[in-house]
Amino acid sequence: MKDDPMKDDTATNETIEFGLAIRRSDDIAGQAREIEALGYDYATTGEHVFFHVPTSNAFISLAVAAGATTTLKLMSSITLIPLYPAALCAKLAASLDVASGGRFHLGVGVGGEMPSEFEACGVPVRERGARTNEALEIIQRLWTTDDVTFEGRFNTLSGVTLAPKPASPPPIWVSGRQDAAWKRAARYGDGWLPYMYTPERLAQSIEAIAGYREDEGNPTPVESGMFVFFCCHPDNDTAIEYAAERLSKQYAQDFSQLVHKFAIAGDPDRCVARLREYIDAGARTVVLSAASPMHYIEESERFMAAEVLRRIRGQ
Repeated sequence: MKDDPMKDDTATNETIEFGLAIRRSDDIAGQAREIEALGYDYATTGEHVFFHVPTSNAFISLAVAAGATTTLKLMSSITLIPLYPAALCAKLAASLDVASGGRFHLGVGVGGEMPSEFEACGVPVRERGARTNEALEIIQRLWTTDDVTFEGRFNTLSGVTLAPKPASPPPIWVSGRQDAAWKRAARYGDGWLPYMYTPERLAQSIEAIAGYREDEGNPTPVESGMFVFFCCHPDNDTAIEYAAERLSKQYAQDFSQLVHKFAIAGDPDRCVARLREYIDAGARTVVLSAASPMHYIEESERFMAAEVLRRIRGQ
């Protein structure tokens, strides 16, 4: 993949990269500059048209972040592919990659948590997987070839050429949780970025994707990543309380018993130990998203970089 990352001090002695999700919709430029200054490798952002909490649009937020930074990589985590016409998504991603000097990574997923946003966009939620697969095929062709003709279930292209094209195709990171997403990552992905996974489930998915990739006849391995919510605080109980409170609101369900299963929350020692569990399971790119009250987000991000990532990297 692109650029030069930093190394960790785990037993694997392999390259580990860390991303940080932009959590606010205002002052995107300032947040991106802070993420770069803290030493994270990626700035990422997700998107929804409608959700339980305010959300932005990944292409717009990352375009602002691109203009405010110089070396920071940019990842949509994730773009809701089925809500876009495939050609439009290809255009937006290519334009952002060109404008940022090749720093963009396209994270993709099918969504579905909010059926109302699919209804509002005129897309049947039951078609989201099929639409995503077809779109990924089109996107990859538009990025790399001219005079593209395609007749699919949802898209028709009649000898069209996308310009400008990226100098090299942006890496595609496939997100999801189920077996269908594993197969999608094996067929279309450069990277795998699941969320709400335990380390054990992550290891299982990596093994399955490798098998599916072999079935595809593709000798290039899929990069293994993980998107995980976190809250790091000097007081262990406070961190857990903050994370449970935020995730319960964000996903409109009680997370008080799920924090230890699906998040990294606690004091620095606990966060280091939990993060190493994901690294030991195979994650080589870890995208972190602060799960804490708004007043503590920035402090948690700085604390995580200084007290946890520094130790993982052996600095």
